[in-house]
Amino acid sequence: MDTGPSEVETFWTEFLRGLRRRGLRGVKLVVSDAHEGLKAAIAKVMNASWQRCRVHFMRNALAHAGKSGRRVVSALIATAFAQEDEGAAKTQWRKVADQLRPTLPKLAGFMDDAECDVLAYASFPKDH
Repeated sequence: MDTGPSEVETFWTEFLRGLRRRGLRGVKLVVSDAHEGLKAAIAKVMNASWQRCRVHFMRNALAHAGKSGRRVVSALIATAFAQEDEGAAKTQWRKVADQLRPTLPKLAGFMDDAECDVLAYASFPKDH
């Protein structure tokens, strides 16, 4: 644990380098929010894939859904996470985005932009 003045790349780079100095090895996937400084530091320091945190993604996505649509949108997006493999997850993700596109175009666009970031885990073996 550490504190810094902001979430800029320099802080996160030093933080991650500190973890490596202390013996952190074998990381294959880093899950975090989508702060640009953190993402840049992960790319620089860790030899690992990055995934956008699903909780943070859902908070941002549901902001586009309106109060009355949040449950339905949440349930629809969850269907992509329930798929057995990467291909099925990506297919279902696009199907949900396309289903939402006529009534919630900003949400559909947000999903289009976030697909690879949110579904990064799906490229790993299921046991992981």
